[in-house]
Amino acid sequence: MTDTHTGQCFCGAVQIEVSGAPEAMGYCHCGSCRSWSAGPVNAFTLWNPTNVKVTRGSEFIGHFKKTDMSDRQFCKQCGGHLMTDHPPLGLIDVYAATIPTLAFAPGVHVNYAETVLRMHDGLPKLKDFPAEFGGSGETMAQ
Repeated sequence: MTDTHTGQCFCGAVQIEVSGAPEAMGYCHCGSCRSWSAGPVNAFTLWNPTNVKVTRGSEFIGHFKKTDMSDRQFCKQCGGHLMTDHPPLGLIDVYAATIPTLAFAPGVHVNYAETVLRMHDGLPKLKDFPAEFGGSGETMAQ
């Protein structure tokens, strides 16, 4: 039996379902995520694309691609942010706030060199991305 969690955009027009376990959870501090989320940090959950389904309202999903790394998806009805597809990584980031029943258990901070909010939580702070995702894999002090 696998865990299944449902979520939706701000107005509920788009509903999504994730199943199984995320590949990773953490916080991104990059300027793009901060600007997109309108917050000082973005809480992410990374999923294998086969574990993410839009169950209602796919016709309302809009896309914004600032780079080939990120296809940011939102509801065209309310503007609510849903997820970001990262094709080069083969993963989809479903924002932690989008799936409220998932127990968010962050394991890492990425792009901490760009942080505007220092977090003293004992988690590893990566300067950019893990080496396996094309980053330096270099850690930073809290």
